[in-house]
Amino acid sequence: MITVTIDGREIQTEPGKTILEVARANGIYIPTLCFLEDLLPIGACRLCIVEVDGYDQPQPSCVQVVTDGMNIRTTTEKLLEMRRDILKLLLLDHPLDCPICDKAAECKLQDLVYELGYDRAIAEGSVGVPMLHKPPVKWSTIGINYFPSRCVACQRCVHVCLERVGCGVLEAGKEDGTPRIFPAHPEKCIACGECLSVCPVGALTEAVSPLKARPWEKTKTKTVCPYCGVGCVIELNVASGQVIKVTTDEAVPPNYGTLCVKGRFGFEFINSDKRLTKPLIRQGGSFREVSWDEALNYVAKKLKEIKEKHGASAIAGLCSARCTNEDNYVFQKFMRAVIGTNNVDHCARL
Repeated sequence: MITVTIDGREIQTEPGKTILEVARANGIYIPTLCFLEDLLPIGACRLCIVEVDGYDQPQPSCVQVVTDGMNIRTTTEKLLEMRRDILKLLLLDHPLDCPICDKAAECKLQDLVYELGYDRAIAEGSVGVPMLHKPPVKWSTIGINYFPSRCVACQRCVHVCLERVGCGVLEAGKEDGTPRIFPAHPEKCIACGECLSVCPVGALTEAVSPLKARPWEKTKTKTVCPYCGVGCVIELNVASGQVIKVTTDEAVPPNYGTLCVKGRFGFEFINSDKRLTKPLIRQGGSFREVSWDEALNYVAKKLKEIKEKHGASAIAGLCSARCTNEDNYVFQKFMRAVIGTNNVDHCARL
């Protein structure tokens, strides 16, 4: 163990940790914009700078590793002014279109400006042409809108695509001298939306639902993704009685904030007016709506007829990854013990 001092408080910690890790583990707040817990430090935004004895300039706490006896200050007036200057530079190129931005009230940049004090010193020079709303440009998947003018080049999306997803679709670059993100390898994109989930501003927004809502207008209901057997926990964002977005909680297993394309974007069927609400039986080339009792009796009758005429091996059953383990167990037991066949398969290859 080593001992470091942060804001006059002595803390014992393990060697090899960064200043930011030690601070967060001990309830000491340091503002960040580009940092993500499960990724390698990016060090792009520089908002997490701290003063360290022995260093001429403030150091980014997300990459600076602690050493024994290190003395650190996180909240000096110099640091506050430097952080405000960083925000001012970000806002010089950032459109102040919060009223029409999907991320309003959930924007990390918006929160930081409020936290560090919004006044003329920060706002000066950030009005005018940059405020003009520009339409989204093509991204690597149609499920996401990309607004380059809102991008703060934090590179979260680049790193999450490479480190968490393992695809490496995105790259950082410049457009007319301004830092931007580009889908350099769109052919590698699996449309999982991880880049969307980590964007701290409104540069990447969901493009599936035509309905939008502010945080106070919607409710979130936790449930399990209906698509496969992994059992990812999702949050259905509901407004005006309709699901408008799917998010997930980074602290909840088994997916810990990660989703695939189906889990994140495959929710349109919920609101569809074409969904079946009653069982159907085919009669004369068309379907007729029936009750569940009639449908189950019909199936039981047909299974019995087929078994008596052709034998149990003429019947096969298909289980589903969307059912619980218990339901699948009962189904295969029904096929083997009641029908008398081992012709049981599973839809895991869908």
